[in-house]
Amino acid sequence: MSTQYVCEPNAHKQKTVAEFVKLFEQYPIVGTINIRDLPASPLQVIRGKLREKCVVRMTKRRLLTLAIEQAKSKRPGLEKLIPHLDDMPAILFTKDNPFAVFKSIKQNKSPASAKAGQKAPRDIMVPAGPTAFAPGPVIGELAALGIKAKVEGGKIAIVADTKVAKEGDTISQKLAEMLVRLGIQPMEVGLDLRFIFENGEVLPRSVLDIDQDKYVSDITQAAQWAFNLAVEAAIPLPETTELLIQKAFREAKAVAKEANIPTKETIGEMLALAEAQAAEIGSHVKSG
Repeated sequence: MSTQYVCEPNAHKQKTVAEFVKLFEQYPIVGTINIRDLPASPLQVIRGKLREKCVVRMTKRRLLTLAIEQAKSKRPGLEKLIPHLDDMPAILFTKDNPFAVFKSIKQNKSPASAKAGQKAPRDIMVPAGPTAFAPGPVIGELAALGIKAKVEGGKIAIVADTKVAKEGDTISQKLAEMLVRLGIQPMEVGLDLRFIFENGEVLPRSVLDIDQDKYVSDITQAAQWAFNLAVEAAIPLPETTELLIQKAFREAKAVAKEANIPTKETIGEMLALAEAQAAEIGSHVKSG
C-alpha cells in the first residue's frame, strides 16, 4: 500500500512535466504570468476569452523548472525564463503575435484597489488637485506618506503630483487605505504577463506594452521623411523614380526656356513669350 501511495504522486508529477515539455516544444511563444492576486473565478473567465489565441497552464515552480530543463535542448535559450518564475507562476503558450497577445490580455483587465502587502505593478502617482477631504488630521496623514497638501477653498488640495510607490514596492497598510480614500485604483484584476520568450530572447512587458496607434503613426511619419530625403537626394527607388523623372523634366524645361533653347516642349511657350514681347514693343512704338 505504501509503495502505491508513493509512486502515484511521482507518476503524476512526471506526467505533468511531460505535458509541459510538449507544450514548450509545440508553441513558439511562451510567456510567464503571475497569478498571485488573481481570484480563481476571474482567472477562468479570462482563460475562456483567450482560449482561441493561447493556452494558460499552471503548476508548481519546481515542475516548471524541470520541464524547461528538459525542453531547452530543442528550444535554446528557454532556460532564461527560469529566473522569472517568481511568486505564483503560470505559463502562457501561443502561436500568435506576442504584441497582439499582450494587447488582448491588457484589454481584459479592470482596475482594482490596492491591498496591504501587494507589490506595485508600476509607479503609483497621486495627482495634484483638490480632494473631498475637509481640513483636519488628513493633512498629517498625507504628509506621512510624502504627499504635500494645503487647505484651499475649504477643502484639502494636493500641491503637486507625487510618486507614492515605485514599481515593485510593497504597499503598506496606510498607503493602501489612503489610495482607497482618494479613489485611486492602481491595481488591475487580470493576467499579469511579465515576460515573453521568442526566438531565444526574453522580452519584458515594458517592450510588449506599446501604443499601437502611435507606433503606426511613427512608422508612417518615418516613411514620409525617408521618401522626402530620397527625392531630395535624387535616389532612384521604385517609390521615387516617377517623381524624380517628373522633377528632372520640369527642371530641364526651365533651363531650356531660360537659355532660349527651342525644343518641342518649349517652342510653344517661347513663341508665345516672343509674341507678347513684340506686342509690347509695338505698343510703345505707336505711343511714342
